[in-house]
Amino acid sequence: MKPLKRPARRSILVAHVAISVGWLGLAVGLLALGLTAFLTHDAATAEAATRAMKVFSDWLVVPVALLSLVSGLALALGTSWGLARHRWVWAKFWLTLITAGLSVFALRPAIDEAAARGAADIDLVIAPSVATATYLFVTAISVLKPWGPTRRGRRLRPARESVSRPAGLG
Repeated sequence: MKPLKRPARRSILVAHVAISVGWLGLAVGLLALGLTAFLTHDAATAEAATRAMKVFSDWLVVPVALLSLVSGLALALGTSWGLARHRWVWAKFWLTLITAGLSVFALRPAIDEAAARGAADIDLVIAPSVATATYLFVTAISVLKPWGPTRRGRRLRPARESVSRPAGLG
């Protein structure tokens, strides 16, 4: 993919960070509602919490997950970070892909079932807890950029450095 120009890269980066922070907030909100529905002894409160979870699930889970994945891919493919050049980027990609898939194909159906019953089981506490921990981990590796280049990244590095360095400068 052709490298993104600075204004496009910055715009996509801002969108990606905002969307990803929104996804983290959504997971924390679903966790709070799941805990409320699971722990309450009041049927009306449990029903209200599961119905609120369904609203978030119906309107936000899929678009936020997909936008985070797509904006992250655009950044990876449109910048020098690449998708498979650095282990931290590669890890972010796979964790985002897995959590997006689980959100769409496991979390949403579980929320739909709980909303139909008006009560939540422990699965609607565990899933948002794991999602929240995963998004916090992905955020940490985005900031810290640990682990260094992949094998492919090490192979590409000498080629990039020889192109960008003027002759005679060591």
